[in-house]
Amino acid sequence: MTPQSASKEAYRICLLAPVIPVLMVEDVTTARSLARALLKGGLPVLEVTLRTPAALEVIWEMAKVSGGVVGAGTLLTPQDVEAAVNAGARFGVAPGATDRLLDACEEADLPLLPGAATASEVMRLFERGYSVQKFFPAEANGGVSVLKAIGAPLPNVKFCPTGGISLKNANDYLSLDNTLCVGGSWVAPKELVKSGDWNGISQLASAASRL
Repeated sequence: MTPQSASKEAYRICLLAPVIPVLMVEDVTTARSLARALLKGGLPVLEVTLRTPAALEVIWEMAKVSGGVVGAGTLLTPQDVEAAVNAGARFGVAPGATDRLLDACEEADLPLLPGAATASEVMRLFERGYSVQKFFPAEANGGVSVLKAIGAPLPNVKFCPTGGISLKNANDYLSLDNTLCVGGSWVAPKELVKSGDWNGISQLASAASRL
């Protein structure tokens, strides 16, 4: 997969809903119920971060839920890419970008949202062919004002900002011309997942899907 085709597919995925839930799931037995709850609320694109021992198995289980598009977040190495693809991930997300990671995703035909935090990083990825990127960490990196400023000289790059985004500030990002969607963990709070409050999660997802 070329960077151009990867970005084209990433663009399509990012337009499926205004919010991509960023999920750190510790208990694989909750995977399918969590995915169904988020889909019921109108959020079909799910990012499972590779930050727990259960993450790959969670991706495997969520990928079985009809209507969902499950991806792997926190991709750091070529080994992560291989494991994510084998688990059924349909896209990848990374906090930054290295040549080894980009090469691995391209070789594995895995669409990637590579992370960028500065204009130089955005330019380097765009030069390689990535026109859809993850702006991370969004709030810590200056938030809406910085992303808007980056968009002025680089109008052909679109973003999924992630990091510190909540229901309160999500619309500020979504109002920008260079923002396709946002990533956020607020739609699946740990306490609701732990208690199995799937209706509560569906309600949060529904509110997010209407942004």
